[in-house]
Amino acid sequence: MQKSAAKPQTRQKAEAGAAAPDFVPNRTIVLVGLMGAGKTNIGRRLAARLNLPFYDSDSEIEAAAGETIEEIFRNRGEAVFRDGERRVIARLLAQPTHVLATGGGAFMGRC
Repeated sequence: MQKSAAKPQTRQKAEAGAAAPDFVPNRTIVLVGLMGAGKTNIGRRLAARLNLPFYDSDSEIEAAAGETIEEIFRNRGEAVFRDGERRVIARLLAQPTHVLATGGGAFMGRC
């Protein structure tokens, strides 16, 4: 694996003694993992620490559909849910840098 020559950006402290993160990502941080692994909890904390917006793809899917994920599965099926999930995640990734927690099955593709 080749190391990147790019140096991470750093934030200047706004005020003397003010705590500011040393690392400022230039790309969205995406958290993936099994359902219940803590992606949302860790994502919120990480976003707060980095002073970035936080998005949870499951919450965004529910808002876009006007239904809970369980209702989408029950009423429309997994294929429709996964299609909507892909579209919502693509929309979120097109936004400015933020922290994104994805659903447990978001990166399960067809083999």
